[in-house]
Amino acid sequence: MEIRPIYSALMRNKPGLVLIVLQVAITLAVVCNSLFIILERHERVGRPSGMNEADTFVINSLGFASNFDVKATIRDDLDMIRALPGVVAATTVNSLPMSGGGWGAGFDTQPVDRTGTRRGQSSALYFVDEGGLETFGVKLIEGRDFRAADVTDNTDSSGILAQSIIISKALAEALYPDESAVGKQVFGLANDNEAVTVVGVVERLQQPWSRSRFVEQSTFVPGYNVGGPQSRYLIRTQPGQRDQVMAEVEEKLQASNTGRLIRGRETVQDIRAQSYQFDNAMMTILMAVMGGMVIITGLGIVGLASFWVTRRIKQIGTRRALGARKFNILRYFQTENGIMVTMGVVLGALLTYGFNLWLMREYNAERLPWFYLPIGALTVIVLGQIAVFGPASRAAKVSPAVATRSA
Repeated sequence: MEIRPIYSALMRNKPGLVLIVLQVAITLAVVCNSLFIILERHERVGRPSGMNEADTFVINSLGFASNFDVKATIRDDLDMIRALPGVVAATTVNSLPMSGGGWGAGFDTQPVDRTGTRRGQSSALYFVDEGGLETFGVKLIEGRDFRAADVTDNTDSSGILAQSIIISKALAEALYPDESAVGKQVFGLANDNEAVTVVGVVERLQQPWSRSRFVEQSTFVPGYNVGGPQSRYLIRTQPGQRDQVMAEVEEKLQASNTGRLIRGRETVQDIRAQSYQFDNAMMTILMAVMGGMVIITGLGIVGLASFWVTRRIKQIGTRRALGARKFNILRYFQTENGIMVTMGVVLGALLTYGFNLWLMREYNAERLPWFYLPIGALTVIVLGQIAVFGPASRAAKVSPAVATRSA
């Protein structure tokens, strides 16, 4: 079958041709970019935080009494919490992965006044005590855990007094890519010219900022922040006992000290859900848009093909009378559809990369990988062939006699 006569026939029906080409082009651009964003967000939402999320929760204490002693209260609270049935471990903490707010620092392997190549690395800071790693549920892969002697009391005037830190594997590899970070000194915790020693490395720990480029570069700092009346406790429970223990901890903390408020209890799973609620909503919306575009394009192809079959009843009957088989009629309409969809794919390729460049410029999106376009194009072509098969099959069933009577 020659392509030229089919193409010439299409050129005589430009309104329908333009409509299908534009539908295919827009659908290809939307599907490719939407699928890329969906998979990117799905990967982000599903990445592990590094901590035990199912069995942990956080609860906040805020002292208001004039004689409130935050240092003594923290120690009393932790002793009480750790003694409760169902509690595996507990620690104070300033922030949590995925929480959206916290402390950060820029670490380097040399002081600020030394010349040479700089390798400053961003890191989140989590202030914990000697029970911090067990409470978080992180995996220590190198070095040692904190000891009670490592834990310091930090006030607004003293600043950060810690002399040792435990860092995530991602941060260790960024600071010391070719050697172990354990035992090495880094600068930038308290100030740019004072060193602290890396005593351990954990496998993974996310930052509080889920959209950070350095999301897995985190640091545990041994210390209680006692400069203000507020404190936050992270508690890890036995599997299945989290909700029960959470209610009991809240009740006992409130009863143990009437000079403070207990508020803001929250599970780590809730923190994750809140952190990624925008990403989940975007994935749902984009999937709906993708589905809608595919359905609209498919229905457009079916409608136009059905209309053209109705208009060409006499032509089809004439071809059948001249010896054309059903297969020839079917192939004609499928070839015609293939030409239209291919023209849409060519235009859609330009729209796809143009849309991606706009997203990169306006929203700092990643560059669309090259393989999305051929996969999307193949999908659209197959969709077109499926959509036209029904009208083409009906056209192939037209008999010469029926076509003659309809003339």
